[in-house]
Amino acid sequence: MTTKAWSCLLALCLLLASGCGTNTGNQPVPAPNQTEPEPVPAPAPGPEEAPEDPVTAQLNAMSLEEKLGQLVIFGLEGTSLQQETREMMDRYKVGGFIFYQDNIEDMAQTASLVNELKEANREQSVPLFLGIDQEGGRVDRMPADVTSVPSPRMVAEQDDKRYSYASGLALGTQVRALGLNLDFAPVLDVNSNPNNPVIGDRAYGDVPEQVIRHGLEAMEGIRSARVIPVVKHFPGHGDTDVDSHLDLPVIHKSQEELKKFELKPFEAAVESQADAVMVAHLLIPDLDETYPASLSRAIINDLLREEMGYEGVIMTDDLTMKGITKHRTVGEAAVLSLQAGSDIVLIGHHHGQQAEVMEALKASLDNGQLSLSEIDAKAARVLRLKQAFQLTDDPVEAIAPKALNEQIETILSDER
Repeated sequence: MTTKAWSCLLALCLLLASGCGTNTGNQPVPAPNQTEPEPVPAPAPGPEEAPEDPVTAQLNAMSLEEKLGQLVIFGLEGTSLQQETREMMDRYKVGGFIFYQDNIEDMAQTASLVNELKEANREQSVPLFLGIDQEGGRVDRMPADVTSVPSPRMVAEQDDKRYSYASGLALGTQVRALGLNLDFAPVLDVNSNPNNPVIGDRAYGDVPEQVIRHGLEAMEGIRSARVIPVVKHFPGHGDTDVDSHLDLPVIHKSQEELKKFELKPFEAAVESQADAVMVAHLLIPDLDETYPASLSRAIINDLLREEMGYEGVIMTDDLTMKGITKHRTVGEAAVLSLQAGSDIVLIGHHHGQQAEVMEALKASLDNGQLSLSEIDAKAARVLRLKQAFQLTDDPVEAIAPKALNEQIETILSDER
């Protein structure tokens, strides 16, 4: 074979070799009987994480001292921020204050005191409760040049639910004008005892239906002013002839009798999702032979919380009243009340007794009277209420009495 013939034969073999098989690209040829691997599916997206509850987040960031501070409301001395009050705030992280008449001279001074308290609390993560007993009638803490709101009895005599609501709105407007955010009102006691020295015209009536009809409208009116209403005095202070400021009243009624009368307005308030309930210093032997209502687990936890289903904040009347202090120390009473189910204890007077309460609360954790989980649950209810009403420690501006009076008169006259 010639050289030219060999060259042609070699070229033909190379051409045939390049055409063998089906793989015309650069990918490897699969082995016999081997299939292509199935593509791996992408992982399914997981459920989105629920955002953390803001109350839980706030609670988790708080120290024990800050949590305990949320469980007290203290009174304060003077018409400006005193050094003792500032020290109480720094040391015990006090969660709120109640204003009495001797803290209030005029609108401008009160706004200044409020702003001093807010500024002193600025480093704390939780704003202050700033409360007052503003019921209308004879329980009126406003400066003398501010128009008064009629007493609950006078409001109820109008027998007009719109006017009852307006009276609550007027009270809330007054409270908010002072720079405060909580009103220890309305009174839901039924004034059934003509010898009662402490209720009288503070009540909306002498039968439960009157109190429900007008007291709950006033509660809604206060709330509509973006002020927290605190209904009182559970389980009913109307059928007493002793003032609990001076001694401990005793009510000789069974639970069934109470349900048919004194408890009715509070049951209606619970159904209306009352934000806060104040418990009175009353001894009711048929419910608890040993402890007054404000310290009684049978009354606070078993009756109000469990049986009546109340989920809001429970607080005591002032524990420095003689209905308590004639029988036990304020520190002991504060611990007993929190054990019984209350969330806030009110200590209206005396820095020494206020400090005694805070030290007693701290000791109660060490000796097992209260648990950290109980403290957390109480503080969480308080935080939830403060967040619901969007409380802040932002400064407030004083309102001129004339402008406030015009608001009050307009609110009340529109519903006459």
